[in-house]
Amino acid sequence: MPFPGGLWWLLCCRQGFTLLRRDYGEADREADGEAEEEEEASFELRAQGDQGSLEVSLSQPTRSSSGSERSLLVAEEMHSLIVEKGPGPVEDDPDALVKGWLQREVRGSVKTPWIRPRKYWFVLTPDSLDYYSSNEKGARRLGSLVLTSLCSVLWPDKQTYKETGYWSVTVFGRKHCYRLYTEHLNEAVHWVCAVQKVIDSKAPVQTPTQLLMRDVEENCSSPSVLEQIYRCNPILRYTSSPLYAPLLPFPYGSLDQSAPGPRSYTTLRDEAVKLFNSLQQLESERDPVPLMQGVLQTCLDLPPLVDEIYCQLVKQTTEPPAPGGQGDLHYWQLLTCMSCTFLPSPPVLRFLHFHLDRRVPAELLGTSCGQGARWVPGPPSGQCRCDPPGISCRTESRFPASEMAKYACFIREALGKTKGRECVPSLEEILVLMRRQEMICTVHCPGAPACSVAISSHTTAEEVARELVSRLGLSQSPNLFALYEQSRRREQPVGSATLLADVLTKFENLAGEEREQDPPCRLCFKHYGFLDTDNVPRDSLEFALLFEQAHEMVLRGYVPTSEETLQTLAALRLQSLNSDFSTHAPFPRLEELFPPHVLHARLPAPRRRPPTKCRGARLRAGLLAGGLWGQALAKQRAERDQRLRGRLREEGASTMAAIVEKWKLLQGMGRPEAMAAYVALVREWPGFGSTLFDVDLRAVRPQGRGGGGQPWRWAALTPLSPQSPVGSGPQRLWLGIGAKAVSLYKPGEPEPLDSFCYGRISSFGASDSSTFRLSVEDRDLLFETSQVDEIAQLLNTYLASAGARQPPQPQESATSPPALDPTALPQGLCPAAGPWQHRPPVGSFHS
Repeated sequence: MPFPGGLWWLLCCRQGFTLLRRDYGEADREADGEAEEEEEASFELRAQGDQGSLEVSLSQPTRSSSGSERSLLVAEEMHSLIVEKGPGPVEDDPDALVKGWLQREVRGSVKTPWIRPRKYWFVLTPDSLDYYSSNEKGARRLGSLVLTSLCSVLWPDKQTYKETGYWSVTVFGRKHCYRLYTEHLNEAVHWVCAVQKVIDSKAPVQTPTQLLMRDVEENCSSPSVLEQIYRCNPILRYTSSPLYAPLLPFPYGSLDQSAPGPRSYTTLRDEAVKLFNSLQQLESERDPVPLMQGVLQTCLDLPPLVDEIYCQLVKQTTEPPAPGGQGDLHYWQLLTCMSCTFLPSPPVLRFLHFHLDRRVPAELLGTSCGQGARWVPGPPSGQCRCDPPGISCRTESRFPASEMAKYACFIREALGKTKGRECVPSLEEILVLMRRQEMICTVHCPGAPACSVAISSHTTAEEVARELVSRLGLSQSPNLFALYEQSRRREQPVGSATLLADVLTKFENLAGEEREQDPPCRLCFKHYGFLDTDNVPRDSLEFALLFEQAHEMVLRGYVPTSEETLQTLAALRLQSLNSDFSTHAPFPRLEELFPPHVLHARLPAPRRRPPTKCRGARLRAGLLAGGLWGQALAKQRAERDQRLRGRLREEGASTMAAIVEKWKLLQGMGRPEAMAAYVALVREWPGFGSTLFDVDLRAVRPQGRGGGGQPWRWAALTPLSPQSPVGSGPQRLWLGIGAKAVSLYKPGEPEPLDSFCYGRISSFGASDSSTFRLSVEDRDLLFETSQVDEIAQLLNTYLASAGARQPPQPQESATSPPALDPTALPQGLCPAAGPWQHRPPVGSFHS
């Protein structure tokens, strides 16, 4: 159907105005914008080969309002970056690397044939990316983007092509970015490669701060020159003005630095400026702890900002208006938290040490020294040096016995111990660091009072375990001990190299997520490996720990025995807690004496209706469930749940009555005898002393088949032994790791399906985060579990503790545990779990 005349007239006018605005109106505006960008592009960049002078007159990046306000320095620098191009044929430019027609922007989200695309003639030179109105002689240059080593380019993505029908090429500059579009993928890739090659060929740029840091390091032995550097360069000193650009160079448009999780970040340059604004807010904050934790969290999410924050803090603590005031102390306190969390790069670390030595008074590091000596910046360890040698440091200082000096000493000592953190300090840790004190960590010991241990931000789990082993008198025990993270859902050992400060931060984060009725997470000191349980003295603390751990295994259902034996164990537990029976004795809850799963197994299984195959029947059932019938069904379910709860209470009452009757028969038995009888009953199970893991046996494959590096194939299960069943699907089993063998149990069965001594195990490893492989002679067993790391570490510990031979080397070097030296294993402690924290990619296993 032809368009009416009025519509044709409207389309023609719109096309004409679009062409006029493209050729004249936008050209002037874009040229002005590019000129403004070129004015601001050079105030912070310096080529690496240039020699920086002692006087740098720039204190902060400033924004110029018009071209007439340019300084001579900026004009000369821009002249060195871009060669002015006179009028002439664009086609004959000898410096052009790549040239062609590209679209600067795309109108709409789909291709529209009646709107003419805006195409410009782009020319890539060794210094810039320019675009012109056409490729004819004397064409007007509409804009230019200076290319430095900080620029970046993004590859074309399919999502933009699906939305617009064009392949995009994005080039990021300091303030603006060019979003270019083309219809051909090969052309887009060619432009991206060419621009990236130009960027890579540029020399690294340095900011004035970096140049001044180098000057300070080179002239650290000349106090007069240093004073001149600090006096003539305000960029090194405190400022109350906002920061318009970071102190260190960051790539333009580095959008790939976003942190995982719910937090969202902009570019690194923008985040650096935002962090400086947050630092300035610290000066007036009454409670700076949450703001400090936010700054630390940003640095943890964006590691490139660590050096920037260190430089900003050094700047703000240099010649503040009120030394020792509230704002100045907040800066020093944040610097203290940073030093206990992150380690800066070597250049920033040297500059930070010089800053600390320059501001620390001598009486804190040389209180026993006399007067008349000159202070020289000390080594990173914080020990002072005197010049000349043999003469003590002077005690006069600008800030004698000041809080800033004490913070500087604390920071210097912390920097020598910091190796990196997994979590930012908790709110409690930040409060402790602000007072330069140690934290008090509570460790619970089953069968013994809780222990309070003083820890710092650098204390590891191995150090605390050593202290507890010595404090509790367990140094002569052959068994292994470790710290555990205990929660309502899970219990897992803490690696010996793990910082306890990170564990406490996790507990603080989980406390805000869990419900109020959930017990809080806590640290517990328990057995880690049972090497000898027969010779533990009954009157020792270790036997109490063994008794409590055996009771935990019973409650979790990891001791398969009869219900009669479980009731006897519960009666012995009551005898050990309350001595002889008495009506006034406190009664624990039933779930603290008897395994709850046994009571639930007595309840009748709910009847499940077979699913309806007819589509009409399912539709009618859905319609009925949404009306009155739905309310009736909900009422029936509530009544059924109430009947089950009543039945569960009845079963619990009968079980408790049977336990009490057995308790009465134990009259006169002392607590040590009750504990010994309890452990003796549990020891009757052959798997006592093994650590059980819930696993799914996915496949058992003979090693002689399917070789040649072929990937794993899920196969039907082959018999493990004559007694083991054969199935076509995964089997839920218990994997028992003991001191002498590895066993497989069917849940609830006392006898193992099969058992492998360590001499039969040829290799073990992890194919991914949830699959563990165990090679036993001519078979490869694949287990699916969420505790791959714990299984591998415990196996490695038992093999290393045996001392008879080295651990078996898995076939894959990326997932193999290291060969531990048995003589280097700390007595009574579990080894570090470092190698098992780095998991290989999925599918890295081969035959």
